[in-house]
Amino acid sequence: MMMKTSTDSLPQIGQDFTKIVGAVPIVRLNRVSDLCQKHHLYFKLESCNPGGSIKEKNAICLVDRAEAEGLLRSGGTIVESSSGNFGIALAMVGAVRGYRVKIVIDAKTSDTMRRILVAHGAQLIEVPLSHADSYGSMQVARMERAKELADSTPGAWYPCQHLNPHNPDAHEIYTAREIESAFNGAPDVIVIGISTAGQIAGISRYFKQRYPHTKIIGVDVAGSAVFGTPRFPYKMTGLGLSFTPPNFDPSLLDVAYTVSDRIAFSFCHQIAQLEGLLLGASTGAILAGGLAYAHAVGETNHPLSILMLNPDRGDRYLETVYDRDWLKTNQIELFSPQQLAVEVRSIAPIKFTEI
Repeated sequence: MMMKTSTDSLPQIGQDFTKIVGAVPIVRLNRVSDLCQKHHLYFKLESCNPGGSIKEKNAICLVDRAEAEGLLRSGGTIVESSSGNFGIALAMVGAVRGYRVKIVIDAKTSDTMRRILVAHGAQLIEVPLSHADSYGSMQVARMERAKELADSTPGAWYPCQHLNPHNPDAHEIYTAREIESAFNGAPDVIVIGISTAGQIAGISRYFKQRYPHTKIIGVDVAGSAVFGTPRFPYKMTGLGLSFTPPNFDPSLLDVAYTVSDRIAFSFCHQIAQLEGLLLGASTGAILAGGLAYAHAVGETNHPLSILMLNPDRGDRYLETVYDRDWLKTNQIELFSPQQLAVEVRSIAPIKFTEI
């Protein structure tokens, strides 16, 4: 499948940042794995969105819908529970459109994420660690606090990305069509992080209807509850939930993988050092899922085009994933490239009967 080159389209001029979201590059990987020589491996760099993440699409679509339905009016307040990226995206939209924004965070929210949120004018409300569940997750506690805030704040709207049935719409409207345009059709494989299931649901619905040959691969962090696999604590942010979100439909996936923090974070370092790309924590897991799938299919008659969605930038993880002291404190020892090549072969698919 031929991709368009950078000369196929001109730079966009937007009335504001919401008009240029999604105009991001797709880049081929060349050194991070030997499989780069056997298949065409690509990252869709959603990290190049104005605010640094794919969540800007969700924020814009959900705010547009809330305005159209009268749920959010001039002078209103947006309230949300977020570990970072969706909160930042809402704060950006709030800044452009004149809404107050309150984001419920927890102790897992990094200082960098907090500073970005505050820089955009968001008010932060932190849920204490004492509200964590038995696996250390704060998600349900954060969501409950966000609902309480929305109910008690006049003119407030709570999008609740985790439960909102319209969360996938952004990725049918934006991401799926962007991929289709770039590939003049569809790649052979699309690899997507599960997160709140908005990306996987929207993109899969679009491609399953129009390009049924395209395989959709879902990736989550090991320890997450989404696939129904055993739960345990993990350090990943951006992937992983303490429950299965209602937008998750296993029939939209062809294959699913869970990836450990150690493998994911190791790949983040290798991507930076071998491909020159400083990308977010979940990108390492998504790359591992794409490579695991490529290993599983074995020899093919032609190279596969495997597109992996990079959700966010790496600079917001400098004090965690890219900090050797933080890794040591959390007892995460990075794999060498040789070790990673072995480890990725051991990543087994989740059987759909388990999901």
